[in-house]
Amino acid sequence: MVAIEGLGRLLAEHPFFQDMTPEVRDIVVGCCANAHYRPGEYLFKEGGKADHFYLIRQGSVAVEVHAPGRPAVVVENIGEGDIIGWSWLVPPYVWTFDARAIEQVRAITIDGACLRTKLEANHELGYQLYQRFIPIMGRRISEARLRIVELTTDAVY
Repeated sequence: MVAIEGLGRLLAEHPFFQDMTPEVRDIVVGCCANAHYRPGEYLFKEGGKADHFYLIRQGSVAVEVHAPGRPAVVVENIGEGDIIGWSWLVPPYVWTFDARAIEQVRAITIDGACLRTKLEANHELGYQLYQRFIPIMGRRISEARLRIVELTTDAVY
């Protein structure tokens, strides 16, 4: 029980959940766990089952994409106070990028399968989560697009 109370406090302190109602936020706590990744470790890999998302508490994560015969390209760096992973929301629940710890990362990992079940039972939870995820998804897609344009322009010249 103490661990859950501690996770509830950490969840409430994270910017993604700060202004969420406590009643709804408390539903999420049951799907949470602490996680730690060393530099070079992967949080997830492209093509893998997307069953979690991550609240970054400390450290930095590189979002990478691969092309055959080329080294990985960093599309974005995610840092403290940010969130990574929305593929757990979208069927078929498969990662489309890699996420690799650049430095030591401490995170709260949230079980997507657990949360999807709770979303079905509590539409207010779903509404509050989607309100937060959709702007992040839009911003990240736009940033990835710009990064790809930048990389292809550099390759041409």
